[in-house]
Amino acid sequence: MIGLELPDVAHWSDRVVVALGQNPSTFTGPGTNTYLVGTGARRILLDTGSGEPAYLPVLEQALGERGCEIQEIVLTHGHPDHIGGVPALRERFGDLRVSKLPWPEVDAHYDVPIEPIDHGAVVRTEGATLRAVHTPGHAPDHLCFLLEEERSLFSGDNVLGVGTTVIPPGTGDLGQYLDSLERLLEERPSRIYPAHGPLIEDGPGKLREYLDHRLERERQVLAILERGAASLDAIVAEIYAAYPKRLRAAAAQQMTQHLRKLEAEGRVAGSGDPASWSLA
Repeated sequence: MIGLELPDVAHWSDRVVVALGQNPSTFTGPGTNTYLVGTGARRILLDTGSGEPAYLPVLEQALGERGCEIQEIVLTHGHPDHIGGVPALRERFGDLRVSKLPWPEVDAHYDVPIEPIDHGAVVRTEGATLRAVHTPGHAPDHLCFLLEEERSLFSGDNVLGVGTTVIPPGTGDLGQYLDSLERLLEERPSRIYPAHGPLIEDGPGKLREYLDHRLERERQVLAILERGAASLDAIVAEIYAAYPKRLRAAAAQQMTQHLRKLEAEGRVAGSGDPASWSLA
């Protein structure tokens, strides 16, 4: 998403308005997409950006264009660029209810009362019904939300408008992430509203693309190891040869996730040195 630009406010459907979080970076692209969802005078705000001061005027512009106010806040997960804007929003708009799947050690940093929700929870407003789908892998507390009236999907960080999702070291899990993609594919969403990047018109097609991409990466890793033991650096250098070198550190994190998944399946083995791998 490097260099990608999106408008501050966009109306992606009769029920969905996106307000850009004003937090561009290498990993967030143009910034975090936050969404006003519904058709009435009070609407759900899905995600809040990272708390950049420039975000509040953009959100107020979106509210003004639809002539509405915020009913409550719902969060896809607790990463800073999704939950970070909550304190400023509650200061500006009052004690809005904040609902998410709890992640206590992360949520505690924001000193905000959390209304716990989990898989299958339903949040309603005029013109919109959001159904939560627990989709761990990128984050243990990650929820996607199906917009029942459209059969569309708010995918959070599990599916992006451009590029692929980072599986963070420590708290991420590639095996869980692939299971989450399969779960979402079973829902066959018509279109996808991602947390970063543009609208995705073909929901099932994008989900299959994501699954195929990860499985192709696995095949590439196994093909390299079939030629003999290899270091993590050598695997990254071969697979990501066409990518800018500044992205190699992030690529190494992703390859480590693939290797750990394959190790858990008994298909590859580490040598005791986490940077050296071979076929099991």
